[in-house]
Amino acid sequence: MYDNLLLLLTVILFSITMAPFLPYDHWLSRVWEFPRVQIAVIALVLLLASLCMSSQGLTLLVMAVNTGICLYQLIWILPYTRCYPTQVRKVSATNLEQTIKIMTSNVLMTNHSANKLIDLVKLHQPDVLITLESDRWWQAALSELHSDYLYRINEPLDNLYGMHLYSKYPLEEMRVLNLIEQGIPSIHGYLRINNNLKIKCHFLHPAPPSPTENATATPRDKELLLIAKQVSPNIEPTIVTGDLNDVAWSPTTRAFRNISGLKDPRIGRGMFNTFHADYLFLRWPLDHIFHSDHFALSEIRRMPSIDSDHFPLLSELVYIDKK
Repeated sequence: MYDNLLLLLTVILFSITMAPFLPYDHWLSRVWEFPRVQIAVIALVLLLASLCMSSQGLTLLVMAVNTGICLYQLIWILPYTRCYPTQVRKVSATNLEQTIKIMTSNVLMTNHSANKLIDLVKLHQPDVLITLESDRWWQAALSELHSDYLYRINEPLDNLYGMHLYSKYPLEEMRVLNLIEQGIPSIHGYLRINNNLKIKCHFLHPAPPSPTENATATPRDKELLLIAKQVSPNIEPTIVTGDLNDVAWSPTTRAFRNISGLKDPRIGRGMFNTFHADYLFLRWPLDHIFHSDHFALSEIRRMPSIDSDHFPLLSELVYIDKK
């Protein structure tokens, strides 16, 4: 009975590990790109448990399969650990005119703990705040911040895809676009830091593949790759941030980085899991920030809970003249 149970669990774990290889974008196959850490941990537990199996043949089989599963998943998640070289160098933010501090927060539309987000904003004073899932209630609740954030873009929606942009820097050529799906907006334009520096920014929140959202990952993947192809990181300073509804280690996010040429400051530093705030074992990095070579990193960290299912993410980048 014990041997059969471990064999069955191993078969299930192998199946969900292989599911993303299927030539389909359905959420049932693509969702298994998310819990790679959890799958690796379960494979390790099954590997250790197999040492107590009575059948030598089954023991070798279960050990071999779970070793392969664990190693395969580790290949994907290793860059987001301290065991991997950093992709973006760290510097001190000594010249305030050459830095930009961004807070990204998926507030969860049904969450009404706006005071917790306001307290975080007042404490850390980000130059830019981008809220996701924010509706008209959130727009009114955050009006307390207007005196500090004179430049704003409001896109309140009650479909879980509202967005609000608050900036201390002037906004130029800002547009709210529905790139792939109606009702799924994104914000694009420039932040004017000073007379000599403006930064191209893309604020995104594509819909995820899930039983309650899109049946397939195709719309999300299209939006991310469309932005990747539009980015010209060698020409102008660029930042892409938001809740991408994709994990840092997925093939789509990897393709996004490869096509865009943008850097991920988390590589070599940690996962910075922002979702799910309520379940410790079911967490992965859904909120992202990518940037061009024009920047180094001063700080990146996950913020405390604001009663949303996402933790806010705070990042401070330092502009470095490439000339």
